[in-house]
Amino acid sequence: MIIIHALMQVNPEREEQFLAEAKTLLAATHEEEGNLSYELYKHASQENVYIMVETWRDAAAVGSHNTSPHFTGFAAKAGEFLTAPLDVKVYNGELLQQ
Repeated sequence: MIIIHALMQVNPEREEQFLAEAKTLLAATHEEEGNLSYELYKHASQENVYIMVETWRDAAAVGSHNTSPHFTGFAAKAGEFLTAPLDVKVYNGELLQQ
């Protein structure tokens, strides 16, 4: 299982645009084969900071997502609403208990 945390610093003047684009990205990604979870959260103590928390079946699913039209479209527009480069961390995980 692959877990990804993508931290995004959003321009407050573009927050509405960011959330609209993210909503489209989330809906399309939830339909992808190999996606186990894909959720956006707003940081509780830092204004205009969001984190996308992703869980994928395997690296192939991540690769497919990274070339999907909805992801590449979102990435192409990111410069319009982000104030800093993405801070992405990728983890290899396993389910310990269910």
